[in-house]
Amino acid sequence: MRKKIVTTATAVFLAASFTGQASAATHEVKSGDSLWKIASNYNTTVAQLKEMNNLKNDLIYPRQVLHVTPIESAKVQNSAPKQPAQPKQSQPVAAKTHVVKAGDSLYKIASLHKVTIAQLKQWNGLKSDLIHPGQVFKVSQSSSTSTETVAPKPAPSPAQSPTQSPATGTYKVVSGDTLGKIALKYGTTVSNLKSWNNLKSDLILVGQVLKVNGSSVVAPKPEASVSVAKPDTPKVTVTSSAVIDVAKNALGTKYAWGGSSLSGFDCSGFIYYVFNNSGKQISRLSADGYFNRSYYVNKPEPGDLVFFENTYKRGISHLGIFLGNGQFIHAGDNGVEISSLSNSYWKSKFNGYKKFY
Repeated sequence: MRKKIVTTATAVFLAASFTGQASAATHEVKSGDSLWKIASNYNTTVAQLKEMNNLKNDLIYPRQVLHVTPIESAKVQNSAPKQPAQPKQSQPVAAKTHVVKAGDSLYKIASLHKVTIAQLKQWNGLKSDLIHPGQVFKVSQSSSTSTETVAPKPAPSPAQSPTQSPATGTYKVVSGDTLGKIALKYGTTVSNLKSWNNLKSDLILVGQVLKVNGSSVVAPKPEASVSVAKPDTPKVTVTSSAVIDVAKNALGTKYAWGGSSLSGFDCSGFIYYVFNNSGKQISRLSADGYFNRSYYVNKPEPGDLVFFENTYKRGISHLGIFLGNGQFIHAGDNGVEISSLSNSYWKSKFNGYKKFY
């Protein structure tokens, strides 16, 4: 948590003139938004958003206006279509790789390289979503034929040709799912999923059945050998004592922006580390990301989340783990420490207690 106010340059609108006029589409940031969430909604990547808006980090704030499509994109329509590159025969192509950095998640890496989480887990033999800084991941599949540089879309099922749209079907939500993760898996957008399922928010529940394309005819759930959900019983057996034990074992660890290991934590990285090491697999999200993946409780228990707002930025900006007796443990400016909710600063910033879905 930083109590510094970070300013971001206002996005500048540019106009381009050629045979017609074209401008970039924009998005006004709302409370609860993140770059990853916006990228999913507009079928782009975090890296592209940062490049289009000259952002140096992932920090955004409400009412900020962001470009969500490149200004130059309209010019492509007036240019002669590029001829597809002829595949080179029998030329082995090594898989591309990505070195995991602090703050990375499978979702972020998949979005950056335009692949699916299921593909990442298959290519790298992963059994869970937990990753660590320094790991080297394959982000493409080695090939002996074409050297296409365009990242592949999720492979269709064997019964479909590559040009066909995915078969109409449904998907049953499992522990750890988000709309962004499901959209990426099925090659669609969060906006489409919400429209097809009449969702008013990004909230989804374990066991909920979602339509994953726009047809009204429901077909059997598509098979996917690498993305079949494992039984989620082991994931929900996390106990409050395990959460608190892991959290207290990290006391004294220094603060590090974007950190999610014992080398250093920020507030959300601390939550990610504690819950993944106490039995509940969660994704690496920001404070407001965890806020959107949890629900309020009136009678908090040790191990529940406690949220704060308007600290270093407007809206939800900090969180910790409730210990009971008016205390919580969190990664603050002084590192991982135990603080009192009766402290005048934290009392003035308090938002509420919540539990993970």
